[in-house]
Amino acid sequence: MHQREPEASIRDAQARVLASLPFDDVDDFAASDRGFIGTLDDPQIRNSAGDVVWDASTYDFIDGDAPDSVNPSLWRQSKLVAKHGLFEVVEGLYQVRGLDLSVMSFVEGDTGVIVIDPLISKETATAAVELYRRHRGDRPVTAVIFTHSHIDHFGGVLGVISLDDVTAGRVEVLAPEGFLEHSVAENVYAGVAMGRRAGYMYGAALARGPRGAVGAGLGQTTSTGEATILPPSLEITTTGEKHTFDGVEFEFQMAPGTEAPSEMHFYIPRYRALCMAENATHTLHNVLTLRGAVVRDPHVWSRYLTEAIERFGGEAEVIFTSHHWPTWGNAEVNRFLGIQRDLYGYLHDQTLRLLNQGYNGAEIAEMIQMPPALEASWSTRGYYGSVSHNVKAIYQRYMGWFDGNPARLWPHPPKPLAERYVAAIGGVDRVVELAQGAFDTGDYRWAATLLDHAVFADEEHAAARTLYADTLEQLAYGAENGTWRNFFLSGATELREGNFGTPTQTNAPLILAQLTPEQLFDAVAIRVNGPKAWDLSLDIDVTLSDLGRSFHLSLRNGVLVYVEREPAASTPLGLTLTKPRLIRLAGGDIESQGIEVRGDIAVLHQLLTVLDQGDPNFAIVTP
Repeated sequence: MHQREPEASIRDAQARVLASLPFDDVDDFAASDRGFIGTLDDPQIRNSAGDVVWDASTYDFIDGDAPDSVNPSLWRQSKLVAKHGLFEVVEGLYQVRGLDLSVMSFVEGDTGVIVIDPLISKETATAAVELYRRHRGDRPVTAVIFTHSHIDHFGGVLGVISLDDVTAGRVEVLAPEGFLEHSVAENVYAGVAMGRRAGYMYGAALARGPRGAVGAGLGQTTSTGEATILPPSLEITTTGEKHTFDGVEFEFQMAPGTEAPSEMHFYIPRYRALCMAENATHTLHNVLTLRGAVVRDPHVWSRYLTEAIERFGGEAEVIFTSHHWPTWGNAEVNRFLGIQRDLYGYLHDQTLRLLNQGYNGAEIAEMIQMPPALEASWSTRGYYGSVSHNVKAIYQRYMGWFDGNPARLWPHPPKPLAERYVAAIGGVDRVVELAQGAFDTGDYRWAATLLDHAVFADEEHAAARTLYADTLEQLAYGAENGTWRNFFLSGATELREGNFGTPTQTNAPLILAQLTPEQLFDAVAIRVNGPKAWDLSLDIDVTLSDLGRSFHLSLRNGVLVYVEREPAASTPLGLTLTKPRLIRLAGGDIESQGIEVRGDIAVLHQLLTVLDQGDPNFAIVTP
């Protein structure tokens, strides 16, 4: 794949970054190295088929000074995050970092070890546990804690324990209230679209190197092994709740609606250690992640950080989180938490202040200025979230997509809008000519806007595609935000080489198996092709024999509705089956055994014919 050199304007911008930020501050490097014990002999982690699901060595190139093709601030962050191995936080508390997007922590108890956040994949989690045991002994796992409902904090659980361990009472699995509902729903309802965009966000299809993927700021990227899940055996519901596992007491703080809809913090008095889950990391986080999600609440986020300071700030001597390295010393703990608290509070309050003066999200994103103390802190830099897209998300949370200007209330969709713009400008060739001028002067944002219209008006125009890819590449080289860089480079890759689809999947069978019947019927309902189903009137009774529950499904006006009630003899079709068989049926498996049918099976066929599958290969940079 042809890649251009960084242009002079990008090289100049990188020099300004080097001159403006305190690169002589190396405290984070000392902290990220502190307590290092050892790492894997083989940096490649493979699945049972021999496929590589994680390779830490692919980031070995991140060393020395930043090349011109990487923002020096992002390069610094990637050097820190790419470090991998087992680290001692304090005696009795350990972390494995750099073997997945997230961090796995180990709290030693009286007889065994409590595992916190077992990564994304079964394979990486297994490797992390083996690394811990090699250096700390073959301690049994006595409890597992999921701090929140994102897959990088529970997906590897079956690489750590088994379902038998839980059912036999050997291991307790803890999670915050609502964990299972939110963890499953996020990967199912909008899972196809989120998965496709996550491929862009984490640079899953990009080559790793100085002109490719260098990391996502929060972690390097996502592993590609088997994602698993277990239902919690104990849900934490109340701030101040205390539980003891293997002789170690934990005090919990609920933090719902922050970085995840279901999230919690906890304090461990034995180690004077405070776990802040993913709400206080060494980067500005996302109020709205670029892969897509429900907009988070930075006001509540800031309040929970204040509560953590008030509850635990007097005692805690170390903070550890689900990403990045710890912070030691009571004064530093409180300083770090205070800066993180002020970061989200400031973005929220200042966005609302300017919103109420009539500015829209895009305008506020260009106007907002961070306080000097926040601007100077490395932990507030926008490596994962950015001030720009977080401000727009806060605006969206309060005001929605419409900025109040009536001319923007009913615009044309992207392709017909592009065709009209291109025609008004004088044709695609003229648009490319103008874009080339913008490119040559370093105005890559304007060049990208022009070329977006050009490609949407004529996606086969070779010069437009080439210049668009070159433009996105330059934007990537200058980006401090790791996920922006990955988005820009992924767009350039698809313009040059074609659609790469969705490289990683999160709708793993074990996750789908945790769907409640209600969630499963909801997942089917969002697949109904409304126009195709307008004239259908269908009724089906579904009895789940393994759960002892029955539901009546009706399809009218293109809407699938369900209610829990006993089957009726008058219903045209009745199905009796298990929930696992229902999951397979929803996936299109109508022929296999395991379904007891009463009535007209043609009704089921009619329903299945109006169900659409999501498209994991939908276009992003082309129409």
